[in-house]
This record gives sequence, structure tokens and C-alpha cells, in this order.
Amino acid sequence: MPVSVLSDGTIRRLVEAGEIVIKPWSPELVQPASIDLRLGDSFRVFHNHVAPLIDLRDGPPPGLTEEVTASAQDGFVIHPGEFCLGRTEEWVELPGDVVARIEGKSSLGRLGLIVHATAGFIDPGWKGTLTLELNNLTRVPIKLYPGLLIAQLSFMALDKPAERPYGSEELGSHYQGQVAATESRYMR
Repeated sequence: MPVSVLSDGTIRRLVEAGEIVIKPWSPELVQPASIDLRLGDSFRVFHNHVAPLIDLRDGPPPGLTEEVTASAQDGFVIHPGEFCLGRTEEWVELPGDVVARIEGKSSLGRLGLIVHATAGFIDPGWKGTLTLELNNLTRVPIKLYPGLLIAQLSFMALDKPAERPYGSEELGSHYQGQVAATESRYMR
């Protein structure tokens, strides 16, 4: 059975049937083969002065990041060359036979804002908000606001349900159920 990207009608049908969960649900955000996602209010900023380096044999040093909550009025500034974590406003739940990919909005990419470095794949069984890996590639600060259209999520049907979806006890899924921008849990 071929694996295929889900169309707008299929996305709406699966969300309305409760097979894919997106909260809050806004049908007007559905695009031809994806759904737009909005930026949440939770960010994690890095304290580069805390550690001389990140040694991956030891895992991330404690206190490397700090959570910052942005208001709709003040927003959040990401400075040139800065990397930080953000999250989507939407809570997403995938069934065992659907995976998703998160990608940046092309209009923001053309302004130098990248929304993910490597974590663009969402496993079947996922439940939570999505952490964004934000990077400003320009030489100009970019001001972000909660509720901003930040990314798009496309869905692909698997040939059959996963035998061990994300969140299965034996997998030790580190990020299941996250609601804030979540720091690395590497080595846990």
C-alpha cells in the first residue's frame, strides 16, 4: 500500500472524526495539503555563559536554558544568529497510522527565520505541543508574537499502524505530553 500525503479534505475529515486531534481547531487554517500552526507563548533561551561547551557524552549541562513566556503585547525578540526554542499554540495528537512533518512558512523563511533545525518529524502516537527550533539567520532582530502563523504541518498515512507508536512504555518517549517549549532530554 503506498504511503501518501493527506489532502485538505482528508485532514478536515480526520480531525472532525477525532482521529487526529488539533486543539484549538481552526478549519480556516487548513491548506491544500497541510494545516498552518500558530506560535505559542513559551520560549527557552540559552545561557551560553553557563557552560564552556555541550559535551554530548555527558548530556546538556544543567541550567543551560531558561523558560521565557511572551505576552501578546510585548512579543519575543530573536536576535541575529540566535537559536532558541519555542512551541506551537496547537496541541497535536496523531493516531498509530499517521505521521506528520513540520515545516516553516515560506514567507518567514524569506525573512531569515528558520523554525526547525532537525526535529521536523512527528511520530505516530505523538501527543503534545510541538517544540520549534527557532533560528534568526539575518543581521536584524525579528520580533515574534504568540498567535503568529509560524509553521505548517503535513500528514502522511502509514501502510499499517505502528507496532510501537510514540509514547509506548518500552520506548521511553521523552517528550510525550509536553505543553511548553521543552529543552533537550538527551541522555535521559
